[in-house]
Amino acid sequence: MMGKRKHKPQRTCVGCGQVEEKSVLIRIVRTPEGVYVDPTGKRPGRGAYLHPRRECWQQGIDSSLSHALRTSLGKEDKDRLVSYLSSLDQEG
Repeated sequence: MMGKRKHKPQRTCVGCGQVEEKSVLIRIVRTPEGVYVDPTGKRPGRGAYLHPRRECWQQGIDSSLSHALRTSLGKEDKDRLVSYLSSLDQEG
């Protein structure tokens, strides 16, 4: 008898359109206070996912993220996302 494989949720990166396991991607969430990075993946609100890659984030910030979150990204939202992106650059 074959062992049951655990289902791993999949999400699509709104930057490049690739489908990946949810654990590989970083969740961005729209809250009443604005758009935030959600490293835990648990914050309530409409979410979208991006790879931890600069080109996906730039594509997302420039266009596809606001569409996926059904909101327009304000200057503060973009600044918050860009500063998170620079912290990713330091790690890699």
